[in-house]
Amino acid sequence: MTSTSATSAWTSQELESVERAEELEIASRRRGGELGSRRTIWVVRVGDGVYVRSVNGPGSDWYRGTRARQESRIQAGGVSKDVTIVDADDEVNDAVDTAYRTKYGHYAAYIVKAITSAEASSTTMRLEPR
Repeated sequence: MTSTSATSAWTSQELESVERAEELEIASRRRGGELGSRRTIWVVRVGDGVYVRSVNGPGSDWYRGTRARQESRIQAGGVSKDVTIVDADDEVNDAVDTAYRTKYGHYAAYIVKAITSAEASSTTMRLEPR
């Protein structure tokens, strides 16, 4: 699944809450339908889209867990939702990089550099409510 835009099913309140949240918890749905372990990750909003990345690239356990069904349960800023994970097109990566730099720029530069690296960018995913 690849796409850069879609009609958002997020409400404005949900988008604002997720945007304000410092972190997001994500639990991938396994092949059998059960939820895996929750992971805490960073999340950004670009327009009406909610995006996440794996700071450690495609080799991280939680990212690999998203590949089986591309469905997860997220919690952030008081929002709890089942989502479909859509691999984002490369065209959105610059905007997502900017969003990460803006939102998390108060962290050490090496941390922000890691989440905006080519390896992390290769895992950019948009979360769409189900």
